[in-house]
Amino acid sequence: MSPASSTPPSPSRRAVARIKSPDLLLAEAGGDLEGHGLRRTMGLFQLVCFGVGAIVGTGIFVGLSDSVAEAGPAVVISFVLAAITCIFTAFSFAELGGALPVSGSSYSFAYATLGERVAFLVGWCLLLEYGVSVSAVAVGWSQYVNELLDSLIGRDLPTALSSGPGDGGVINLPAVVVVMMAAALLVRGVRESAGATAAMAVLKIGILVAFCAIAFTAFKDGHLSPFAPHGTAGVTAGASVAFFSYIGFDAITTAGEEVKNPRRNIPVAIMICIGLVTLLYCAVALGAIGALGADAVGDKPAALSLVVDEVTESGAGGGIIAFGAVVAIASVVLAVMYGQTRILMSMSRDGLIPRVFERVSPKTRTPVANTWIVAVVFAVPAAFSSLDVVVNLTTIGTLAVMAVVNVAVIALRRRDPELKRSFRVPFYPVSPILGVGFCLYLMYGTGWTTWAQFVVFLAAGALVYAVYGRSRSRLVSPRARRDRAAPGPTGG
Repeated sequence: MSPASSTPPSPSRRAVARIKSPDLLLAEAGGDLEGHGLRRTMGLFQLVCFGVGAIVGTGIFVGLSDSVAEAGPAVVISFVLAAITCIFTAFSFAELGGALPVSGSSYSFAYATLGERVAFLVGWCLLLEYGVSVSAVAVGWSQYVNELLDSLIGRDLPTALSSGPGDGGVINLPAVVVVMMAAALLVRGVRESAGATAAMAVLKIGILVAFCAIAFTAFKDGHLSPFAPHGTAGVTAGASVAFFSYIGFDAITTAGEEVKNPRRNIPVAIMICIGLVTLLYCAVALGAIGALGADAVGDKPAALSLVVDEVTESGAGGGIIAFGAVVAIASVVLAVMYGQTRILMSMSRDGLIPRVFERVSPKTRTPVANTWIVAVVFAVPAAFSSLDVVVNLTTIGTLAVMAVVNVAVIALRRRDPELKRSFRVPFYPVSPILGVGFCLYLMYGTGWTTWAQFVVFLAAGALVYAVYGRSRSRLVSPRARRDRAAPGPTGG
């Protein structure tokens, strides 16, 4: 360990702020060895596929038409602008992920830099981000399952079993099924989960590449004119919509204790994922618009299917794209659920939430009870709600976490300048400052109603921390320290 990391700030200052030193964080996680009962089985390829699995899903299969409606053919620029917005935070995640290769992701990064209270609220926001996104994505998976069944056999599931009460049904059974299938795969082991995620990532990339190959056979230059029908404002609005197609790369850092050579592979995987996804999104958008024109693609919920149907003059496109969407969305559920369970495990390890979430099965080397609890909690809203009400709340929470990560880079550079870092943010400190600025700008655009909801949500999190987490924190509580010194619980 570096000299600076072995001489942290005075204990009194750390006690007041409740900052967890990088040394302690790495020691509890197992450092670069096996971490807290977990097994390092993921290589760089599996990690990249895991990141692609967490990112590529409804954003391109469903959200493309919304971005096109805002920006027209200039949606390609919108995707690039959205990627630039993400890249600043991606740099920060890469530096912190290489310096602190642990399961807690942004929660652990905040704990090591800004203190326990901020870390708990970051974890609180991640519960909202991951929980709502998994439930909402599961609802979208149900819709594509129906499209696929209709394409294959000409029939779909009855509304009562494929929609929640708000959409005229009784229970969204497919949404529950995909969540439970993901949980069953996750508890079997990281190797099995990583293998399934890699297979699904390769398959959905192959389908999108095949889409581009088909679309570009009908490409017409005239469909790109006028290039920006709504001007700069339209390009900016399109970028705001497209931004959320990139969310998910942060899940890569939640695998910090199960990745081989994490100090190298985590930063590299983040950079590869952002670059690969940006190229893929731009190619798909350009191919779709070049084939049919922006007016034909904008505001069409199944735009990719429409393009393939029109170009091939057959009805096979809908089935192919629906199959790709089913695979893509299922991989998002799997990857995001994985990330959520690892963050909860880190919070439990610190004593801030019940210990059941940190228990690792000696047989599968996975947090079994944690995974099933998460599955049940996520499945309930997926079964009975469309979750449209909290989408903006989830957005502002995600952006707040990203802003904190950029601040954490600056704080850790000042506190532990000699800490071992396998990747350093370029153009420091300009990059993290710009990252904070972009996040705050997009948060401002969510509206005052969303801000009010967010304040109430944070207040609820602060109350939970004050009532439960603060007194049970293993960082300062004598009883908790004794618990931490004792052998950790096992079993699932």
